[in-house]
Amino acid sequence: MDSLLCDELIQEIFQKLPSPSSTAVSLVSKRWLRLHRTSKTALSLRLCDSSVSSLSSLLSHYPFLSSLSILSADSSAVPTATLSTQVIWKIRRFCTNLQSLRLLAGPVSLSSLISLSSVCTHLASLSINISRPLNFRWVVNFPSLKSLSISVSSGEGFEIELNSDDWEWESADLAIQNLCLSGLRAGDWGAGWLWRSCKNLRQLQLHSCETVGDGGSFSSFVECLPSLHEVELRTCRSIADGVLMKLADNCRNLTSLLVYDGGSREGLLRFLNDPRTELQSLDLRLPLDLNNQHLTAIAANLRGLSSLWLQSCCLVTGDGLKAIGLALGPCLKELALINCDVVARESGLLATMGQSLKQLKTLNLSYNETLLDKDFSSMIISCSSITELNLRGCKGLTGASILATWRSCKNLEAIDIVQCPRIQASALELCVLNLPRLRQLKVEDDRVSDIVGSSVSRRFVDIVV
Repeated sequence: MDSLLCDELIQEIFQKLPSPSSTAVSLVSKRWLRLHRTSKTALSLRLCDSSVSSLSSLLSHYPFLSSLSILSADSSAVPTATLSTQVIWKIRRFCTNLQSLRLLAGPVSLSSLISLSSVCTHLASLSINISRPLNFRWVVNFPSLKSLSISVSSGEGFEIELNSDDWEWESADLAIQNLCLSGLRAGDWGAGWLWRSCKNLRQLQLHSCETVGDGGSFSSFVECLPSLHEVELRTCRSIADGVLMKLADNCRNLTSLLVYDGGSREGLLRFLNDPRTELQSLDLRLPLDLNNQHLTAIAANLRGLSSLWLQSCCLVTGDGLKAIGLALGPCLKELALINCDVVARESGLLATMGQSLKQLKTLNLSYNETLLDKDFSSMIISCSSITELNLRGCKGLTGASILATWRSCKNLEAIDIVQCPRIQASALELCVLNLPRLRQLKVEDDRVSDIVGSSVSRRFVDIVV
């Protein structure tokens, strides 16, 4: 049979195989190994200094790569610029068809980026580390770039300079739609040109940033805001207030907002109280900044919200969440109350919310360790449309909760009960045998009985640990 199949047909078969099987076929013969390599379009590697010398021979076996990810193998060591320079030289030689490159093996120099752009002309996604002082004008050398992720990892920045030539450079018309910047520090200067050049930006992520790199102001930053649809702010306490206020004033197309670990009560409240805000997805992890005022503003102004994720909300009460349920019940499809002690602290809260959330499809109550069966069951009986349920880390739940789930949620497709030690194997059997649409079960191996194993095998249910 092997001799009857041409190379092209075998390669096409390889491309349709799931990942575990595709690794096994390379062991059949030298021919299959060669065809397996030439059929691969994506590759992920972890490198150390000693393995760079063998990178050339490895990449030479994969001539049709369109996606390449290279990380540093030693997470405790600080990757050097020399390592990334050597890697880029080898990428230029063997990977000319790349469309996506993730290179986190040391800061990349300006000269290396320019040399890379001369060969990888179709690069649409780039993720790299760079050093200070900041310079983003090399981006114009990648005309096809749609997604850019930059982490500032080392070096010293410049304070605002009166003689800076940043404003003397005419802004470009970049095609970038997704932009992620990480590690900007107070005093960093040089991102103003990038903000003025990203007029087509759709998604913006700022991670661990103390500034927007705009010389201490937001004058250039606001120029990229009108086209934005999604914004993420992670650990950006010092600028969160300013960013949220600028979003409220300049962003009319925003549909998704995420704010984690560092925010501003005032800035967030002003944003949420803007009647022109038309968010569809809101994700907040602000343990010491989120309170009932914000929940009331969400209920009053975000009537089109379809997805709400709240994590570690220490200061909110049941009144705020009940207002959310009443106001957003007709449209809310996803709700997450992760590690929110109010869920178990106020008896009857989940039951009241469940009566309003008839359209809910996804429910995430993970890591509410003191949540009891009676509270969960009183909610789930009202939410019969749920297809995805996450109970990970709910250590107080037992098989009674699973019993209530399969009786009420006949359309359930995925359930996560990892770290729920009181839910025994017998309850899992009920879940698997009585939920005809179940396609994914997340649970520890030692709780999967023979009955569960044989049933999920026949029905093609994925068990994920």
